Amino acid sequence: MTDVNKKTILVVDDEPINITVLSGTLKDHYRVIVAKNGEQALSRLDKGPIPDLILLDIMMPDMDGYEVCRRIKADPTMQHIPVIFVSAMSEHVDEEKGLKLGAFDYITKPISPAIVLTRVNNILQLQDAQKALTEQNQLLEQRVRERTAEVHNTQNITIYALASLAETRDNETGNHIRRTQYYVKVLAEDIVANGYHQDELTAENIDLLFRSAPLHDIGKVGIPDAILLKPVKLTEEEFEIMKTHPDLGAQALIEAEKMIGDDQTSFLRYAREIAQYHHEKWDGSGYPHGLSGENIPISGRLMALADVYDALISERVYKPAFSHDKAKSIILEGDGKHFDPKVVAAFLRQEQQFMDIAARYKD
Repeated sequence: MTDVNKKTILVVDDEPINITVLSGTLKDHYRVIVAKNGEQALSRLDKGPIPDLILLDIMMPDMDGYEVCRRIKADPTMQHIPVIFVSAMSEHVDEEKGLKLGAFDYITKPISPAIVLTRVNNILQLQDAQKALTEQNQLLEQRVRERTAEVHNTQNITIYALASLAETRDNETGNHIRRTQYYVKVLAEDIVANGYHQDELTAENIDLLFRSAPLHDIGKVGIPDAILLKPVKLTEEEFEIMKTHPDLGAQALIEAEKMIGDDQTSFLRYAREIAQYHHEKWDGSGYPHGLSGENIPISGRLMALADVYDALISERVYKPAFSHDKAKSIILEGDGKHFDPKVVAAFLRQEQQFMDIAARYKD
């Protein structure tokens, strides 16, 4: 084995005879560098190369082995190096102190070459095994990250494809979808920050809400064009048909969940809830099921305000775009009626954010 391929051992001892004996024992198997005292040892370590193992005398003048070990273990670049203390049998050795400082083992003088080689070899093999395990864990973590990213990307593609399908049939713009996404996220984060729904609205679930929001009107693909694209107010009969779109959307997403499989359906849960419940009202006067209060999932309550606010500030064939202040007044009129009071409170705290989002993604 060439010196380039050999592991490096640093021998630290103030007695030349000890250095000679240890170096002679190790040189056929390892690359050996030496230091005659603690200061020189630390200097060797600073200049490199970093050794694979250190044999460290305890009783040295000026700086003993304990202090050298303490400094090595305090340095993040060197604390991984295994240290074996070497001490004379006649010396008082505080083994507990050494182990607390991070020493790996003790060898007593006079040394037995066979024992030194065996201890050093065993420790280096253990270090190699630990390094291999660490690398394997890092590789597995990287694969998990890649797989997670792949799943995340697949989810986004699924949502985008479904949202694009809905968009082709709707007279609302893609920017409506983007604006409502961000409104929902802002509302959810504010509600959590103020101590509500913290178990439900985790960071992961808020991200799912954000990504699922574009599917809130997916059910409109099942509404006839004559009703969906009608440029004037719907008749009562037409509106009854329009009111079926939340259930149509929910049913479509339920079928999608079945096709994808249970292990990949969590990301569609919020899409289904948002699609089905964003037209329900806090006082029970909404549709399609007339749910009220907290019987309406929080995802639906958040989307209800986001959707109405954006409809109010957007121009439609049947109405002009309202100002933020006008939209705000209408939202406040619906506080406790159309909308969850906690969601309205979040809107009021975040109204500047709403205006910024509306401006950023203006039609």
